[in-house]
Amino acid sequence: MMCSFFSLYRWATPLVLLFALHSTAIEARELRLATTTSTDNSGLLRAILPQFENARGITVQVISVGTGKALKLAENGDVDLLLVHDRQAEEAFVAAGHGSERRDVMYNDFILVGPKSDPAAVRGGDDVLAAFRKVAATQSPFVSRGDDSGTERMEQSYWQALDIAAQGRPWHLSAGLGMGEVLTMAGEMQAYTLSDRATFATYQARTGLEILVQGDPRMYNPYGIIAVSRSKYPDINFSDALALIDWLTSDAGRAAISAFKPKGEQLFFVAPAGKQ
Repeated sequence: MMCSFFSLYRWATPLVLLFALHSTAIEARELRLATTTSTDNSGLLRAILPQFENARGITVQVISVGTGKALKLAENGDVDLLLVHDRQAEEAFVAAGHGSERRDVMYNDFILVGPKSDPAAVRGGDDVLAAFRKVAATQSPFVSRGDDSGTERMEQSYWQALDIAAQGRPWHLSAGLGMGEVLTMAGEMQAYTLSDRATFATYQARTGLEILVQGDPRMYNPYGIIAVSRSKYPDINFSDALALIDWLTSDAGRAAISAFKPKGEQLFFVAPAGKQ
């Protein structure tokens, strides 16, 4: 009888452990968010997401890539939602049926940064096209993201507006890297680059670069959030995706974004309430 009891115990224990692990897996929920390097490099998401995670009882897996790659991940159903900054591409993404529930979340701006020596003499300007023209005319070194990010797409729009074919020129380097790495490279090369203000604030001290051109309305940088289409991908975590969208655009989420001020500097500004 004793032998029978221990035999039962020996087989039951693994089953109990397996059931416990299975129950834990069921209880632990994860939400996959594809986003730009700027929201990650700046520290914004690390600062604000724990409030949502604790309230919702969920873990948000942040996948930090360029906007183009984030949109592709979402199009393939590899993430549940995305937070990016290319309004035209975002609207095309939704129009194609890949996503729904797009909302404006926040904005900041792009800035042209470069070395203190400023070989293209653009310092203090507020016309980004005039500055880019000077960079090209003087063949001053310029480091481009080269990663199909929202930042690179904006940069390319400036060159196109000037009818300047910058890609492939000896002075124009396409790095294929995130914003932080590009800023580091530009600092080492004493080169110009286009950056979002938030990432530059994080990397400025270690690069020695300076803000040389800012304030042009064409450098406005809005961020939108979109849930991946549930009709296209029924298995995505749609309910939690909507919950995060609701939270980021709620009073609590907006307050969290506004309160994010590394070294006292406001890096992101919430979109006007109700604006889509």
